[in-house]
Amino acid sequence: MTSFQPETIAGQAPPADSVHPRDSRTDAPTSVSRLNDTIRGFIERWGSVWVEGEITSFNRRGGNVFGRLKDLGTESTVAFRIWSSTLNRLPKDLKVGDHVVACVKADYFPRTGDFSFAISAMRHVGLGEQLERLERLRVQLRSEGLFDPVRKKKLPFLPHCIGLITGENSDAEKDVHRNAELRWPRVRFRTQHAAVQGDRCVPETLAALKILDADPEVDVIVIARGGGDPQTLLGFSDERLLRAVAAASTPIVSAIGHENDRPLLDDVADVRASTPTDAAKRVVPDVSEQRALVSQLRARLTGRLTQRVLHDIAQLEQIRSRPALRTPHSMLTSRAQELWMLSNRGRDIVDRRIEGERRRTSELGASLRALSPLATLARGYAIAQLPDGSVLRDAAEAPAGSLLRLTVEEGTVAARSEGGIPDAVPHGAATTGRPAAGHTGSAASVDRPLDDEATGDGVSAGRA
Repeated sequence: MTSFQPETIAGQAPPADSVHPRDSRTDAPTSVSRLNDTIRGFIERWGSVWVEGEITSFNRRGGNVFGRLKDLGTESTVAFRIWSSTLNRLPKDLKVGDHVVACVKADYFPRTGDFSFAISAMRHVGLGEQLERLERLRVQLRSEGLFDPVRKKKLPFLPHCIGLITGENSDAEKDVHRNAELRWPRVRFRTQHAAVQGDRCVPETLAALKILDADPEVDVIVIARGGGDPQTLLGFSDERLLRAVAAASTPIVSAIGHENDRPLLDDVADVRASTPTDAAKRVVPDVSEQRALVSQLRARLTGRLTQRVLHDIAQLEQIRSRPALRTPHSMLTSRAQELWMLSNRGRDIVDRRIEGERRRTSELGASLRALSPLATLARGYAIAQLPDGSVLRDAAEAPAGSLLRLTVEEGTVAARSEGGIPDAVPHGAATTGRPAAGHTGSAASVDRPLDDEATGDGVSAGRA
């Protein structure tokens, strides 16, 4: 608080800061700063106060909350603020419309003259302990992974049968049936009625859930209830029901209350719907939308197929317009001339090769005939053989009286030797194949051939 020191000057009004508000008058007014500091000092002596009311404004700015608290019986309101350090200690579900009690401390800002209350504690009236218990349960279930999106099951695209747990003849049941049938007229329901508040809520809901989850025809289960205050919705935050929902094999949709109502069932269920009407929209598709989608897909398919067929027809026409297919005989004509030239060239090569081989064969035949013993016999020589078949090479081998076999060009004759001729040409002398003048011979005289190579095997030969 500012300390004011009066500095009064004789004959002049005292300074405004030196005048206490209770001492102010027309000729000696106090200052705004002195007035605000005086008010702040007075308010600070109030201390903390517990007050009951309804939250009518709850705005978050920069981690802090600024709002207003309204009297339950009148229209009186007060402004309050909650600093971020205090907000972390308060319930997380505070919202507009909550009935609360709060510990407030008045605060006055001298610079602006604004008056508000700083809140150090706040809780729901009548639900404080229960809400704290639910908050602890929320933390426990989250740590166990029951809120994890990975474990949640997907809803079927078009369920054949929908299980519904709701109050008998309730507006929630009518909303679910009406909206689901409007979207898909052939939808079927299997409904299990249960109390949706009070002591019977949890056991009856558990029994209905057990029946529907065991039914193989039920593809999805909806738990529906209209809105209500937190006290009436406590059954849908019961730990037994939450664990049964988490253990169910059938996908479960939670449709409890309105948008601002958040029982723990909304966090454990596979899908949260804000209202029963929203649940009906989530579990069945809209038949008109599906028909429009099918028509759209069919139109796209028809367009794609038409485009593909037209493209293939254009490609086929392009291929058919190529010269090779437009006039295919031109290819045969050009190739026929080439084939005729190649065939003639092949015949010429073969004929020349055959003619060359024929000449070579004739030459080889002539050489063979020249070297053959038959050629020697054709010149008038004969081959003399002893009875054992050996060729006679020496006259001493055929003494007189020996039988000989003479082979000539045309046939073979038998002869008998009369012995050697003394004046015959000496062995190894050159001869013309006829006996020398003055020589005598046997009836089957035999001379050596002119050339051993001419006989082919070195046999003796002579004129017959």
